Amino acid sequence: MMNSLKQLLGLGPKTDYAQLVKDGAIILDVRSKGEYAGGHIKGSINISLDTLGSQLSKLKDKNKPIITCCASGMRSASAKNILKSNGYTQVHNGGGWYGLQTKIRQ
Repeated sequence: MMNSLKQLLGLGPKTDYAQLVKDGAIILDVRSKGEYAGGHIKGSINISLDTLGSQLSKLKDKNKPIITCCASGMRSASAKNILKSNGYTQVHNGGGWYGLQTKIRQ
């Protein structure tokens, strides 16, 4: 239970997003097409949160690392839960896309 609380509060082990990307992780941007067109991480995939459930077939390998992102981190957290509940094993909430972009360029 303590570990769950730590993870919930962001106090758990830090995720090395740059290493995940180097290892071939998919960056999944769950913002709308319009938001995505206004700026996004190069190489990311855009599937809006409201259509994610019906487009899971685009994410074929359920064991490949996936980093979700959006504008602030709220939709990406929801996307992580959707993916996890559909059997995806390595899903990380990267939060806001702009902040994530900074983390993977280090």
